[in-house]
Amino acid sequence: MQFDLSSIIRDKTDEQIPIELEMSQISVNDVIYPIAEKKPLDLFLSCKDGRKLVIRTATEVEFDIPCDRCLTDVHYVIPVEVDFELAIEDGKLMNASDEGVVNFVEGNCLDIDQMIRDELLLNWPTKVLCKEDCKGLCPICGQNLNQQECGCNRESLDPRMAKFLDVFNQFKEV
Repeated sequence: MQFDLSSIIRDKTDEQIPIELEMSQISVNDVIYPIAEKKPLDLFLSCKDGRKLVIRTATEVEFDIPCDRCLTDVHYVIPVEVDFELAIEDGKLMNASDEGVVNFVEGNCLDIDQMIRDELLLNWPTKVLCKEDCKGLCPICGQNLNQQECGCNRESLDPRMAKFLDVFNQFKEV
């Protein structure tokens, strides 16, 4: 969703605008995650002395992300907080803040979905588990080990140590 900031900059006003996110999914490392639930947000815009534009908002976005071990969907809530100050020169926004270059402002237009997407990516979890002691999937048959044991022999030996096993088996007492 594009939002024109020209009138706020020109009139040096403050506005609070209720916004519904248009985005329905996010792509992380070439995997697309659909948004399970998104809450409306209030976008606060304030022009300070005609030199700075303050952008603030907060919301939560909910996803169903597969567990990293067993692939069961985990309901995960990602909080989003945006607090930026952008410089204004000659009635135009400068595309940099204290945090660096921002990619959600072009000219005097604010791309709200891109702003929220950037914050979601910053807060994206590195590891998602359905429970702390998740057993994962059997590497042999694919059974979810949280639901039941499969009976497969999952004992794996480092191939570099396999020769030692052969030596031990030769001299094994009956």
